[in-house]
Amino acid sequence: MTGRTAVLLPPLLRAWLGLTSALAALVVGGLGVLYAGESGPGGVDARVWAAMHGVGSPWREVALAVDFLGEPVGAAAVVATVVAGCLLFRRRRAAVLVVAGTGLAVGATKLLKPLVGRTIHDGHLSYPSGHTAFLTALALVVALLVTGRLGLGRTASTSLVLAAGLVVGGAMGWAQVALGAHYPTDTLGGWCTALAVVPATAWLVDRAAGPGGRWDDRRRSAAS
Repeated sequence: MTGRTAVLLPPLLRAWLGLTSALAALVVGGLGVLYAGESGPGGVDARVWAAMHGVGSPWREVALAVDFLGEPVGAAAVVATVVAGCLLFRRRRAAVLVVAGTGLAVGATKLLKPLVGRTIHDGHLSYPSGHTAFLTALALVVALLVTGRLGLGRTASTSLVLAAGLVVGGAMGWAQVALGAHYPTDTLGGWCTALAVVPATAWLVDRAAGPGGRWDDRRRSAAS
């Protein structure tokens, strides 16, 4: 560890990721209004569903493996592993963000589902996808930690964070559609939920920690 405070959302990223967060929140809300109370796929959903749903071996096994990462046991194992890594490197603030970022993203989907009321497969609430929100949030958090560790510039940092969210969130979204668990727009809603929640959560954790605060990595490194 260096002697400086490990800020989770550095000033050079706040404007861009803040704008991304706001736009993502608008998309979540807009799709929620559009599909409120619906029980079937929209036009775009139907076309994407036809192309992706019902994959055979070995892609079905791949989809099941990705899906497991969003199940309670798989998600807990992944979060515990990342948190352990943060604590190993004495990044207490980062460990807090891992738990808070993923937890709040999933919690947001839990709150939105009954409000939107979109259903799939005999009345199961489907919008937005919690699995997609979770894995996207985790990818965004890890990417933020990597950019901070490497000291990347604004363009490289923003590109890395958004690319990580797109690739990892896209993988989970594909798995959910391929397995028939969600409509494509459900996964888009989950992806945008994570984009809306994680930057705001990182900013709040930074504010709560502050220089010399409860999770100040600089202070703890000096004390050790």
